[in-house]
Amino acid sequence: MPDLLIELFSEEIPARMQAQAADGLKKLVTDALVERGLLYEGAKAFVTPRRLALAVHGLPGRQADQREEKKGPRVGAPEGAIAGFLKSAGLASLDQASVQSDPKKGDFYVAVVEKPGRPTPEVIADIIPAIIRGFPWPKSMRWGSGSLRWVRPLHSIVATFGAEGDEPEVVRFEVDGIVSSNVTYGHRFLAPAPITVKRLDDWMAKLEAAKVVVDRDRRKDIILNDAKDLALANGLELVEDEGLLDEVAGLVEWPVVLMGAFEERFLEIPGEVIRATIRANQKCFVLKNPATGRLANRFLLISNLVASDGGTAIVAGNERVIRARLSDAKFFWDTDRVNGLASRMPRFQSITFHEKLGSQAERIERIRRLAVEIAPKVGAEPALAEEAALYAKADLLTEVVGEFPELQGLMGRYYAQGENLPPEVAAACEEHYKPQGPGDRVPTAPVSIAVALADKIDTLVGFWAIDEKPTGSKDPYALRRAALGVIRIVLENGLRVRLWSILRNRAIEVLQTIKQIPFEEAFDSISALPPDIRTLKGVQAAEDELLFELASSGSRLAVFGEAVKIADDLLSFFADRLKVHLREHGARHDLVDAVFALEGQDDLFLLVDRMTALARFLDTEDGKTLLAGYRRAVNILRIEEKKDGRAFTGPTNSTLFKEPAEDHLADAIEQVKFRVAAAVAKEDFAAAMTALADLRAPVDAFFDAVTVNDPDPALRENRLKLLDEIRAATRGIADFDRIGG
Repeated sequence: MPDLLIELFSEEIPARMQAQAADGLKKLVTDALVERGLLYEGAKAFVTPRRLALAVHGLPGRQADQREEKKGPRVGAPEGAIAGFLKSAGLASLDQASVQSDPKKGDFYVAVVEKPGRPTPEVIADIIPAIIRGFPWPKSMRWGSGSLRWVRPLHSIVATFGAEGDEPEVVRFEVDGIVSSNVTYGHRFLAPAPITVKRLDDWMAKLEAAKVVVDRDRRKDIILNDAKDLALANGLELVEDEGLLDEVAGLVEWPVVLMGAFEERFLEIPGEVIRATIRANQKCFVLKNPATGRLANRFLLISNLVASDGGTAIVAGNERVIRARLSDAKFFWDTDRVNGLASRMPRFQSITFHEKLGSQAERIERIRRLAVEIAPKVGAEPALAEEAALYAKADLLTEVVGEFPELQGLMGRYYAQGENLPPEVAAACEEHYKPQGPGDRVPTAPVSIAVALADKIDTLVGFWAIDEKPTGSKDPYALRRAALGVIRIVLENGLRVRLWSILRNRAIEVLQTIKQIPFEEAFDSISALPPDIRTLKGVQAAEDELLFELASSGSRLAVFGEAVKIADDLLSFFADRLKVHLREHGARHDLVDAVFALEGQDDLFLLVDRMTALARFLDTEDGKTLLAGYRRAVNILRIEEKKDGRAFTGPTNSTLFKEPAEDHLADAIEQVKFRVAAAVAKEDFAAAMTALADLRAPVDAFFDAVTVNDPDPALRENRLKLLDEIRAATRGIADFDRIGG
């Protein structure tokens, strides 16, 4: 079957856009072909700095003929409707239509429209120009007097179609004065002459001969293998960098690896600064000495041509630039060490964190107070956590981080070490930003944990307080990542932290900043509240009382009321993030819902422990049978409550038990409630599940022996209350109503 080859040859395409453009071209073309009935066997996209290409294999030579029945108006319809039908169906008169009968709608006209298939090249000639004109580049430009927009000026288009062994035809079309052909061009300097190509294999071979490696992955392999070989030949080791490898593969069509050097005196700079300098400015790889594990004063550059002097001039030019950049980096490094971290702190007063959330200094103060509060809960020394929180952001105002923002945190550690601050403080300066993504590790040192949690919680509470929450796919402040960071730190370190009160207190702090209420006055408002509405359980149980208090007690209690709402909402957000996190690790999100639905569930580690035990229980025969019995009980209860317009809640009246199964179930429920409560109090969830399993037999026996909807209203009500007691017994573990499957 024939193959299609498309190549769009232009000026240099930015490396960051190449991979997405190749995927986009493949999807747009293949989708358009399939939409027109042209199925294919395979497709592969190619991209180099100067060309975007696509090969589609196994296309038919022409479209299949199409036969379509077009339903028209009823017989006897107005002339306007008849005329419109004839025009849309391409008929000259009603004689060319048939009449069909519908038992409900009567007789109506039907036209059979037959469309002969078009040759595939004709279809392609329609598809490609429209795709080129509407191609979704992130940024595009116009040039000359034309109207076409492309990422860079487009010079030529190759479009060939034909079967292997045949001479392919050129698919003829024109886009803004550029006429399709079978002519392309090789390397800009090494082989710039025009090249006539046929199909994919011929195109690839001729371009390779013209010093163009068209396959991006192959260019990456060449760069990586040649770089490793050259490093090894010089007794060194390549510091691999996948991101840089991706970028340089998009900068060259014929990669040539060369080695350069810089003065050893620059090795006094931290290795990460050297690497960032060389990477950012010259797109070069650094090397290390395998004997010491430290960087060597060598680098590898990737040239795009084979130079007549072996690359001497290219290397010398790169060495001059890198020498100048490293001189700047060394100046920044030396200057930063002269001016210590403490000297930078007053400048945070004049730097706005967010227009509604105050200055960076105010934020650092909130983080400091929160880190001190969290420290004892995570096994950290409060004084060290306080010091670490004060200095954790100081490196943001250093010269090195100003030049290389990606080194924030790491440079804080270096500067803290240079000032002989405690090792825990230095480590926290770097680690409090972690984890920065799913693959990043979490901090494990107690002081780092305290500052990391404080930083992330303050961010979450702050943006919740000003109603800047994530919406849909938009999350400009990375709040989902911050919440997931808190979750991972807690779970992976096995921390027992009650989140709700921490969130509430931080919300009070943030709100006092926003509303300009003195900090002490805002917190004093808590003591003015009735004791039973100061905790998570109390707030949930006494919402009406709280609203009454807020309505009558002025601004301080209003701050507290807002803080309660923020804490509740954020806890729900944590539940959603936890569900996503656990689902990615194979857990059931409905069990998170079931456990989170109980009051006071803000200890994430304990919640996951309970959920894990519940999942194990539900996988057993006892668990499955009990869940089935529970659902039967609840379904009956819901139907009857809806019918009667009332709820049936215990306690039951034992004098109304007429069947032994009722007594046995009531006794079993009371015993299970006691055993579950005792086990949960000890956080022994396995024992709680074992106790719950003892309900299986009495529940089954009850349904076998008892008619719930007894004609006697008193018996019926008592038995419905007994069903509610089953629900109450399981609530000691989770809300079984939320368990799916």
